[in-house]
Amino acid sequence: MSHAVPHRGGAPVGFIQELPALEERAVMCLRLWHTGKHERHQVCRDFDHLLGNEMALSAVESLEQICELCTRHARRPLMRHHVTCKCLGADEACFANFIGAAAEGEREDAMLIATLLIRHDFAPSLVSLAENLGLALKHMTRDKTGLRSLNPISNSVH
Repeated sequence: MSHAVPHRGGAPVGFIQELPALEERAVMCLRLWHTGKHERHQVCRDFDHLLGNEMALSAVESLEQICELCTRHARRPLMRHHVTCKCLGADEACFANFIGAAAEGEREDAMLIATLLIRHDFAPSLVSLAENLGLALKHMTRDKTGLRSLNPISNSVH
């Protein structure tokens, strides 16, 4: 008899609030972007409010292209937990570390992590986009509002 095994990328590896602010925001961006149109607009509004129009537009375009590359050229589907979930999934932790490394200028580490997420021939493009998004998120961490406020933690596990 065969039992369905949950995708390992969704396995909880910690709690989202344990991440540094930049990485927490990266995960929230990923979750929100894939949740729906309303949530995408909320991300755009938060970026615009916290960064100003020009930097926000660049960051949103980078996020959109990152999500597109991760959807079209992923080694396997990138698993995400629900927006309100307190858990941090394995794939989300990888994504958070990827954006964090790119934001800190650790390009070789970011490139290595990118090859875990998508086909190797698209990794350089993904890293460049992650650097741009990561720097915007780094700038946003100076403000305590925004995407963190979009994490309405509920009592549910998932």
